Amino acid sequence: MSGSQTRSPEAELGLLDATMIGMGAMIGAGIFVLTGLAAEIAGPAAILVFTLNGVVTAFTGLSYAELAASIPKSGGGYAFVREIFADLPSFMMGWMLWFAYMIAGGLYALGFAPNFLELLHVYGVVPPPDEVGAVVVPVVDAGVPLAFMLAFVAVLGLVALNAVSTAASGSAETIFTIIKVTILLVFVGFGLASPMFSGAEFQPLFPEGAGAVAVLPAMGLTFIAFEGYDLITTVTEEVQNPRENIPKAIFLSLIATVIVYLAVVTVAVGTLGAEGLAEAGEAGIAAAATSFMPTGLPIIQNGGALIVFGAVFSTLTALNAVVIASSRVAFSMGREGQLLPSFGQIHHRYGTPFVAILASAVVMLGSVALPTQSAGNMASLFFLLSFIIVNVAVIRLRRERPNMNRPYEMPFYPAPPVIGVVLNLVLAAVLVEYLIRTDPLALVLSVVWLLLGGVTYVALERLRAQPDHRPTDAETEVISEAED
Repeated sequence: MSGSQTRSPEAELGLLDATMIGMGAMIGAGIFVLTGLAAEIAGPAAILVFTLNGVVTAFTGLSYAELAASIPKSGGGYAFVREIFADLPSFMMGWMLWFAYMIAGGLYALGFAPNFLELLHVYGVVPPPDEVGAVVVPVVDAGVPLAFMLAFVAVLGLVALNAVSTAASGSAETIFTIIKVTILLVFVGFGLASPMFSGAEFQPLFPEGAGAVAVLPAMGLTFIAFEGYDLITTVTEEVQNPRENIPKAIFLSLIATVIVYLAVVTVAVGTLGAEGLAEAGEAGIAAAATSFMPTGLPIIQNGGALIVFGAVFSTLTALNAVVIASSRVAFSMGREGQLLPSFGQIHHRYGTPFVAILASAVVMLGSVALPTQSAGNMASLFFLLSFIIVNVAVIRLRRERPNMNRPYEMPFYPAPPVIGVVLNLVLAAVLVEYLIRTDPLALVLSVVWLLLGGVTYVALERLRAQPDHRPTDAETEVISEAED
């Protein structure tokens, strides 16, 4: 094995880049696509849905900050659990987190495609999205929906970007995130100044019949919107001074994201009303913008177009962020010997975890064939399960290594991780019950992925147990040929 294939990733990302990676995922498809769904279930209490999800996230975020400062390794929650737990629990943690990011990538690509078509429609390039037909693929002589092809191409393009340059992908994330936050701030400014904004739209706060309980399933479905802080820790070794910058990036991105969510949802409900927001569905924010923002503007034409433009950027940044995260989890598992060694190698020319990126892309590309809601449900469920384990990990590390160097220690320990475990458990149970009733496909695929993980773990254990197995040399030869 050459030295270049075993070297660690270079620390090229600063505090701003790390913060923007987190915000890029959290202020992604969720704020545009999931707001209408939350309003449909919880009514005006959608604002509580995102607030409480921010609170739940904060408890687990404290655990992440302490673990990231103590164990500065790439791989996110998996790297922490691997350091603390035995082989099987840590493998399953990495397996779940890897899947969650790959499926989230499919969700963001599926959110990108219709918004991009809508943007093209605004400028007269294509007919309305629901009138866009299929594209005939010459090789197989079959029609493929244009939205599917766009989602596929978006994943392919960002995979290529990440495969050849970590610095390029990090810079792209920063630029995209700044653009979409600016657009959302414009939306909030016009909304608060609009005569359409009314506090009466928040009365009654909870939907009739369901009451305050309606907040819980809406929280479970939209929880994926707040997973970005784990994503920051998946690139820990690529961040300068990670023991200091990672906890800062977690808190800065979380605080900024919660503020943006509350402002946007408040304006959307206050102007369009929860009922109107729910009826607009995935285009709820765009519909609200169209209702109160000026028309006849140069270039962007109207407020709805501006928000669609923001949605395109948001879904792309979220997609880029999860391409980074999923590959780093797989890279970390490969380096720890829990996937094939080739997953844990750095490309000698590009300095990226090339094979881990390509492997993640395979599942991500396949997931664009799933229904949007099923992709969101699966990603949320696996993130909730993963975060439960991370909270348990910080408790165990405190008990087993009380004198460990901890540059950051959470306040009021052990209350935050214990509360984090309970809240994530409640949301996971509520989501599973919801899936049984409304989305069995997501539940079945989730179980299949867990079973596949068990089979993979046993197969790799048997492979390593073979006396004549030479994983390093063999894999090195394979990876060298593939990369060159």
